[in-house]
Amino acid sequence: MTVVPPDPLKNESLRLLCSDLRKDHMADKLDGFSLYLFGVTLKKLQLTREAMDVLVEATHKQPMHWGSWLELASLITDREKLENLCLPNHWIKHFFMAHMYLELQLIDEGLALYCKLQSMGFEKNGYVLAQTAMTVNYRRDVDNAIETFKKIIKADPYCLDNMDTYSNILYVKEMKVELAYLAHRATEIDKYRLETCCIVGNYYSLRGDHQKASMYFHRALKLNPQYLSAWTLLGHEFMEMRNTNGAIHSYRQAIEVNKRDYRAWYGLGQTYEILKMPFYALYYYKQAQLLRPHDSRMVQALGEAYEKQNKIQDALKCYYKACNVGDIEGMALLKLATLYEKLGEHDHAASAYTDFVMDEFINADRADLSHAYKYLTQYPLKREQLDHANHYAQKCLQFDETKKKPKHY
Repeated sequence: MTVVPPDPLKNESLRLLCSDLRKDHMADKLDGFSLYLFGVTLKKLQLTREAMDVLVEATHKQPMHWGSWLELASLITDREKLENLCLPNHWIKHFFMAHMYLELQLIDEGLALYCKLQSMGFEKNGYVLAQTAMTVNYRRDVDNAIETFKKIIKADPYCLDNMDTYSNILYVKEMKVELAYLAHRATEIDKYRLETCCIVGNYYSLRGDHQKASMYFHRALKLNPQYLSAWTLLGHEFMEMRNTNGAIHSYRQAIEVNKRDYRAWYGLGQTYEILKMPFYALYYYKQAQLLRPHDSRMVQALGEAYEKQNKIQDALKCYYKACNVGDIEGMALLKLATLYEKLGEHDHAASAYTDFVMDEFINADRADLSHAYKYLTQYPLKREQLDHANHYAQKCLQFDETKKKPKHY
């Protein structure tokens, strides 16, 4: 069984502690560390506004205590809140701002600040390098992120900090050998570290052993029920095992830990889509897209949800936006073309199909490409544009599905 964090609102001891700390706070008896404790207590009791004020005060009294900054970061939900904070004028504030830019998906600002920190003497700092790697990964510069993590490992072979993120990147790239080596190395260093459990879980997941992968993610959660990455990855494993109830529970727990985890919102959207509950799926995809407005995968998923509810104009807007922000999976153009074809808007469909087949970076399915070439053969035939029709007909000959003579639509 997964360890679920107890409800702090039902914890009488926590309320008593909060009451005692509040009295001491009013009497100005709390130092920076005690203020941190008071802020954490308020946060657990969901007294968010007061918790923010107390944690800001903690950063003023003890600016070098990074824990206060991290707890404060978890309460900031948008840029406006961040800019309205009255923070101490201390050099560590730059680290906090860079961290927040990354959390709020302000990727360009975050990368610029981390690069500035490197130029100020932190070019070999493992934390700054790891954060830089995560930032460039968010920009889909995966190869650069991998090289940065390799640089960290070379400088500090026993470092496990942020290696769970590195394992996620290796998993997505399906780099089995590198992930196996990382899992072996992490286990030798400390098999009970959260990061190690996550790395080994990713290793088994990539091998298709989802039961064993989920066991390691459960182990991580027993060590720390607030470990965000493990909740999200456990949700993915439950999805692979067709356990939708388990997936929903895991993704919801991830959101409880961090409401800014777009992967959990996106996972919930996928789960409810499988359950054929389109209104729920649409809601969760919207939340994911709000958190990652420039991620074409989120925008495309939202477009598909709109299309299933026959909200055609909204779907078209999403597909266009997915194309404009950089179509990561190369499928937004195809979705756009297919939808226009269904609507009978053949000029728009032909234009979208043309862009689709002309995109040299698309790793498209052969069936999709063959259909696109078939359509682009039929479209000019109806308009007696024989040269264009012949050009695409030659392309059709490369596919078994379209070797026969195309018919007019």
